[in-house]
Amino acid sequence: MSKPVSVKISKSNKEGKKLMAVFTMDSGRTKTTYFGSAGMDDFTKTKDKEQRKRYRQRHKKDLQTKVPTRAGYLSWYILWGESTSLRDNISSYKKRFNLK
Repeated sequence: MSKPVSVKISKSNKEGKKLMAVFTMDSGRTKTTYFGSAGMDDFTKTKDKEQRKRYRQRHKKDLQTKVPTRAGYLSWYILWGESTSLRDNISSYKKRFNLK
């Protein structure tokens, strides 16, 4: 199975989703993952730590896959990350998973 080497995260072009991540894999192929339900709150919008705590409690099972290209990982680290800044969370995600 190929591993991601870089990612570009931008506004989604798919209806009903907030963001999309386009991964470039070490095989040269790309993989696109859409994540974040459009119209729903997230930590970067509400800045509510209790809400983030509840989200993470409900979704901690998403991390059991150990596949950082999945929507659950992206939402956990980017929309519900440590910072209320989307830019900071994206940077932290890239650093955590060694992506360009």
